[in-house]
Amino acid sequence: MSKFIEKAKELRAIEVPHYNCAQSVLIPFAEAAGITEETAFRIAANFGGGMKRGSVCGAVTGGLMALGLFGADDPRTVSEFHLKMKLNHNGVLDCSELLRMNAEAGGEKKQHCDDLVLESVALVEELLKQAGKLNTEN
Repeated sequence: MSKFIEKAKELRAIEVPHYNCAQSVLIPFAEAAGITEETAFRIAANFGGGMKRGSVCGAVTGGLMALGLFGADDPRTVSEFHLKMKLNHNGVLDCSELLRMNAEAGGEKKQHCDDLVLESVALVEELLKQAGKLNTEN
């Protein structure tokens, strides 16, 4: 298991302070990107819960922020990130819709969000390595 996944799991297990989905995806990459965890915490503060309004999932926005920190903002990488996340969730990226679908399937909210965080962290790590922006020692 990568150190990025381990850090995300650690953050999601902490109850106080609460780390939202965007923070839980961005913070594991903070040090490798050259920013502090506190800075990442603040940057992503308003992106959990779909920007606090049920819009785009915080795990998705956190993943895009992490990619951007490494300069992986080219259309191909961003499109691949969106496409892979959509493919795993019936084409849906909005928090409210993801939560609704999960509830209808009988899923538990925290586990659902934790899984999305881990999925996003793994995908960001994969894309950064493919782009040569993250080596195996990071």
